[in-house]
Amino acid sequence: MANKLSRRAFVEGSAISAISAAAAASLSFTSRNAWAAKDLSKYVAAPPPGFAPLHLPGKVVKVTKGNDFASLMQPNQLWPRPEVARQMIERALTELTGAPNAGEAMKKFVHPSDVVAVKVNGIAGQRGATMAVNLELIQPVVEAILAAGVPADKITVFEQYPSYLLGTRVVNNKFKSVLPAGVKTGFHGNQDAVMPEAPIFAQVKTRYVRFVTEATAVIDMTMMKDHSICGYTGALKNMTHGQIVNPQEHHATQCNPQIPTLYNHPILKGRVRLHLVDAYKIIYDGGPLDKNPERRVPHGAVYASTDPVALDTVGWGVVDEARKAHGMRTLELSKREPKYIKTAAEVGLGVVDLNQIKLKSVAV
Repeated sequence: MANKLSRRAFVEGSAISAISAAAAASLSFTSRNAWAAKDLSKYVAAPPPGFAPLHLPGKVVKVTKGNDFASLMQPNQLWPRPEVARQMIERALTELTGAPNAGEAMKKFVHPSDVVAVKVNGIAGQRGATMAVNLELIQPVVEAILAAGVPADKITVFEQYPSYLLGTRVVNNKFKSVLPAGVKTGFHGNQDAVMPEAPIFAQVKTRYVRFVTEATAVIDMTMMKDHSICGYTGALKNMTHGQIVNPQEHHATQCNPQIPTLYNHPILKGRVRLHLVDAYKIIYDGGPLDKNPERRVPHGAVYASTDPVALDTVGWGVVDEARKAHGMRTLELSKREPKYIKTAAEVGLGVVDLNQIKLKSVAV
């Protein structure tokens, strides 16, 4: 980055220039006064009184199970076996927190009085459920939230569009939920929002969707994929472009600094508690859609972190390694370096320096 951007300057809306070679010069940010003028304070959430969600900057847990990918998967080789997924997600949660089981681990992130929104990612699975966060991982995460004491009717699993939600298989082809009784599912269609419009990034007005603003806690369940515009898509982008009404207006200059700007707003940042990655398969080129099955390859892992920057830094490396293994240039050399990840680190959203990221790999 040409200029260092302080956290205070980012939050208060100072103009910046030359954020990266690909970013437009002199992008301005909305000032705190502009937010207040729209009376957005009532849409900012805080953890329940006396509860402090666990936050572990720089810590990422990776869980694998053997070297035989086929043995992890159901016969179609697209979806993990339920018992395998359950074991791996529970181990990821317990290794991250030190808790004895998934329910106790989830108590580190949610409180019984929380309203919990689980943002899944199914954009690449909308045709044939080939590449989406899998039901087999979503199910035990929802059960862990229930075990943490959150009532079923206070939990919603949501996506952007119906086809994306179908890709995750949390609903059947009649759009009936297959999750535990009482747990809600939904989609926002880039329309379902109740907060007023506000220029969160520069002068581009947007709104965070109702599933976010009506929740007090958000859990991110995402993937590791190449992205044709911003280079890489994972935790940060699933939390921003998947939760506003006009993501199409926030893709210029490779989404930098739009992604960190949208994430850093108090309405969103104050709600995000945990990031989980379904990395049984990754897409190393041609993403975020699953248009070329040859670019979808096995990885056989589950990741967990509270730090979206560290997690995306690790994911970026995973995608680059797959690109090199298939004779392709890295994202940086192909001029699609996801510079928004570094910008996110500059404003205090997490750790990007690999020397400071604590990646713990566990085999079960």
